[in-house]
Amino acid sequence: MGSERPRPESVSVEISGCSKDDARIVFDTLCACFTSDRCADDVPEEFSETRPTVWLGTFDVAEAREGARPDARLGASVDADVHGGYWAIDRFRTTLDSLFSVHDLTTVPGDQEKELHVRLESR
Repeated sequence: MGSERPRPESVSVEISGCSKDDARIVFDTLCACFTSDRCADDVPEEFSETRPTVWLGTFDVAEAREGARPDARLGASVDADVHGGYWAIDRFRTTLDSLFSVHDLTTVPGDQEKELHVRLESR
């Protein structure tokens, strides 16, 4: 029928405006916390030196992983757009707050989904 909608327990993350190394740090850190469609060997690449690159990942926040988390030391700030249901976004944002210094840029509430635009920095 319509376009496929994400599960209510998942969030999609778009990262841009950063180096591929910082994108990898963010994704590796989030993968230590949640199941994702990004594999450990799925290394972000830059395909153009003149056009911006956007890296995408989907994370299932239903069951957060416990245990050691990598030290998330970013070289520079990272902009992230996060889309998902209200419960999933709230849970994901709580985890982001435990990993990074998070600055809200915009929030767009929808009928059943919410979108966050945040800037992540090292703590």
